[in-house]
Amino acid sequence: MTTLADILRGVEGGVFPVSDLGVTVVSAPSAREWCVLAFTGHIVIAADVDEAWVAEQLPPGDMVAPTTPPFLTALAELSGRQAHCVDAMLLAPAITDPAERAAAVAGLEEFTGHDHPRVLRALEFREDVRVYGDSSGSVMTIGSGIARRTECSVEVPESARGQGRGRRLAQAARALIPTDAHIWAQVTPGNAASFRAFLAAGYRIVGSEILLL
Repeated sequence: MTTLADILRGVEGGVFPVSDLGVTVVSAPSAREWCVLAFTGHIVIAADVDEAWVAEQLPPGDMVAPTTPPFLTALAELSGRQAHCVDAMLLAPAITDPAERAAAVAGLEEFTGHDHPRVLRALEFREDVRVYGDSSGSVMTIGSGIARRTECSVEVPESARGQGRGRRLAQAARALIPTDAHIWAQVTPGNAASFRAFLAAGYRIVGSEILLL
């Protein structure tokens, strides 16, 4: 039986769900990991619901219906959850060259405190969270998120913006994971500055996601 982890590991390897305008329903990996993921021409619903129920909610021929308010509202009411915002999913491979890895993390310090708002938010959605920062007060987190994929997030204070620090932290995340791994990031579409930073750091857009909390 295909799992959400299987699908995400496939995407990391460049193998995407078939672009057939279809919908795949898989079990949620855990109670906090209900989600709707949209890829090119295919949508994956990770939720403990019956496929027949899902089919009843979707108008024939509407390929984006699982990502729209009517379906998300029905799924939320069925599960007692609330649909979160739409995020773009970005993905990047680890930096493998030893010199490049060392350069990417130069000047970063690992922190143990968890009182920063960005860290507190990461702890809501991820496990095994690690926190890094630089002298500007910028913060980057790495943790285990949906289906145990490795995820990162970046926060740059207003006083330090426009200096390339977001790009540098996003790139550093690629040097803080095993050399055979990949790292994911979720960015709200309206956050153009974050998009620019992650794209400049070597990430690419692979789809979108909506969590049901």
